[in-house]
Amino acid sequence: MGRAFEYRKASKLKRWGAMSKLFPKLGKIITMAAKEGSSDPDMNSKLRTAILNAKAENMPKDNIEAAIKRASAKDTASMLEVNFEGKAPHGVLIFIECMTDNNTRTVANVKNILTKHGGELLTNGSLEFMFDRKALIEFELQEGMDLEELELELIDAGLEDIEEEEGVVVITGDYTSFGTLNEQLEKMGIEITKANLERMANSPIEISETQQSEIDKILEKLEDDEDVQKVYTNLA
Repeated sequence: MGRAFEYRKASKLKRWGAMSKLFPKLGKIITMAAKEGSSDPDMNSKLRTAILNAKAENMPKDNIEAAIKRASAKDTASMLEVNFEGKAPHGVLIFIECMTDNNTRTVANVKNILTKHGGELLTNGSLEFMFDRKALIEFELQEGMDLEELELELIDAGLEDIEEEEGVVVITGDYTSFGTLNEQLEKMGIEITKANLERMANSPIEISETQQSEIDKILEKLEDDEDVQKVYTNLA
């Protein structure tokens, strides 16, 4: 299997997958998308994608609607998307995506978690070249669908790779092709089940099980933080 499927499997096992933690994080993404554009998903592709991903995680309709309504609330006016870059023990690099209404609090929390576990917060931009930003889009394999033919149809839209496993197709493209790939699939009548912009380490490293256990503690602490949306590492 290729990197897209390996990444997809790893993502499914992410520690913040518990509903009590996941739904508030998904809600923030929906709120931010609605805040930046229209509250109508048909007029706002970013919101449409956020709702799609929330539904893929079985987020209740009431939660989704509440998240959209929060976009016009006063307490969301200062909501920001911020990234942090850090270094953990054993040569592990960490890229952290956050959404916060208090950047000072978020910086302090992230820095504290890293330093408390033998890591450090790096200057933003230090790790950009260590991760490739990719568009990952999933949909179900339909009866009679020819993947080779589909690949040819999607190349002009920015497709880089296409893989299928257990009835699920994952296509990968550069992050700049996220919109064109989504649009092309919609034109072809293919129902997307999940779509995300992800970061993949371009030089993954291997560490021992003992070291992995140590790193997992850091990742769990980061992912438990209410402001942290996603955490990426350069681990294989």
